Amino acid sequence: MTAVVETAPIVRVRGRSLRKLWRNPMGVLGGVLLLIVIVAGVFAPLLAPYAPAEVHFSTPFQQPGTVGFALGTDDLGRDILSRVLFGTRASLEVGALSVLFAVVVGVPLGLLAGYWRWLDALVSRLTDVLLAFPFLVLAVGLAAINGGGLTNAAIALGIAQVPIMTRVVRAETLRLKENDFILAAHTMHAGPWRILGQHILPNALSSVIVQATVIMPTAVLGEAILSFLGLGIQPPSPSLGIMLSDAQQYLFRTPWPGVFPGVALALICLGFNLFGDALRDALDPKTSR
Repeated sequence: MTAVVETAPIVRVRGRSLRKLWRNPMGVLGGVLLLIVIVAGVFAPLLAPYAPAEVHFSTPFQQPGTVGFALGTDDLGRDILSRVLFGTRASLEVGALSVLFAVVVGVPLGLLAGYWRWLDALVSRLTDVLLAFPFLVLAVGLAAINGGGLTNAAIALGIAQVPIMTRVVRAETLRLKENDFILAAHTMHAGPWRILGQHILPNALSSVIVQATVIMPTAVLGEAILSFLGLGIQPPSPSLGIMLSDAQQYLFRTPWPGVFPGVALALICLGFNLFGDALRDALDPKTSR
């Protein structure tokens, strides 16, 4: 009973903090950008006027605003708008899979390392080894070993983000397990798994959600880099990174095949960063009155 009484104020504070999110102009802007990007990606098959790989050899390098091609065409006459929409869809899929992988692997490791000291040394050394490699070097190496493709790129990017998620959850577990409601649960003879699942994990979810908004744009950019290098999504499947790679040789002649996928990447990352910063400020008890 005591544990329930102690956790109730935390739930109320979290509810007030979430209401603060919609009073933050940057958070609202980030949310609007995310809504636009998600709608564009999810409904790409309905919004795209052409198939992303459909070629029009008679109309290469059409300028934006051309009838039938709102954003113009590339060197093969493929509609840029259609490819950007499907490329955004692929970027969101890779980002979501990477976040899911990092959460599924990193959250349990962080909980175990933060609660049991004898596991902390083992998990910490594992994360130190992974963090010793730069993010992109690790992702490129894993993608080169496993081969290209959307799933392999997502797994490689997710593995690169597991150490960071593990450390975030570990730090939250170390902080939360010293609180009074955890001590009260111990006095009521609650087992460690019940304490982790019913008390520590629910109170650490806010940090997990904020970290997920940080991983998402990093994974989107990572996918674009891997695809640009030929280690991510493979042609003819659409990808923003592939579009940038194809457009680089024509950049000074016709810049729009490279400009529009770059703008799409910028909007995705800007939306997640603005929304993530606002969400972090809203959920931080130090900034909540």
